[in-house]
Amino acid sequence: MFKIKHLIILSFTLSLLTLGACKSRFEKLRLSNDVGKKYQEGIRFYNKKDYSKALILFEGLVQKYRGTAEAEDLNYYYAYTLYRLKDYTTARYKFKEFADTYPASKNAEECRYMAAYCFYLDSPKSSLDQENTYKAIDALQLFINLYPKSDRAAQAAKYIGNLRDKLETKAFDNAKLYYDLGGYDITNYKSAVIALKNAQTDFPDIRYAEEMSLLIVKSQYMYAKNSLPTRQEERYNEAIEYYNEFTEAYPNSKFTKEAGQLKDACIAGIAQAKKLVAEEAKLIEKYKALNEQSKTDTLTKK
Repeated sequence: MFKIKHLIILSFTLSLLTLGACKSRFEKLRLSNDVGKKYQEGIRFYNKKDYSKALILFEGLVQKYRGTAEAEDLNYYYAYTLYRLKDYTTARYKFKEFADTYPASKNAEECRYMAAYCFYLDSPKSSLDQENTYKAIDALQLFINLYPKSDRAAQAAKYIGNLRDKLETKAFDNAKLYYDLGGYDITNYKSAVIALKNAQTDFPDIRYAEEMSLLIVKSQYMYAKNSLPTRQEERYNEAIEYYNEFTEAYPNSKFTKEAGQLKDACIAGIAQAKKLVAEEAKLIEKYKALNEQSKTDTLTKK
């Protein structure tokens, strides 16, 4: 039993020593002035997919190889190492820098594409700020413009489509949020109408177009319903106009029934608003008459 434990401890100790030696060798290499050896080992680490060690060596070599024949390949590997480590922000900068520095290189097109692709990978989910999404679209479109016959152009166009879908989702969700917040402030319903119409203008082929058109009718209806009676008729009529636009654009819509119910509610709302306004007018006239009578009575007593 003792021998078995001893062998286990010995084996564990040897493993630690071996790991320590390996680390020591890498540290020696990192601190050495043998740039040629560092370059070779950096490539070897990269090919072994040990990107963290490759990056350490490449970072120390970039400045030393600047202006040399080997600099082009080194910068190519350096950019890809950052990409493999998922540092897309730095990688896209290095890929672009490579394409700008070596425009005649056989890898220039690839690096220009990878710079745009890194922007694509850095595009956040639709609920977040979309600045990088717009930049990714610009970068991908630039690649297509520079290399229209490239095999990568079709893929770049596909990525642009994906990014536009994300922007459409963002626009629709933002507009719908105004509608959802309408219960807290009725002006949010009007803001929803404006945001929805702007989204339709910005994205004429938006895949949410039919649903958005219905939501415009619904938002305007809710805006009218929650307004003062004196403003309701005008706002209900505007909702009916949006209903007419909806039925003209989507005569066979799955939302036709719901849209029709909203129209009927608007017509009923107009009738009710007219009644309330008329009653209010009568009350005002009655109040005026009583006020005048009171003044007359006062004068008579004097």
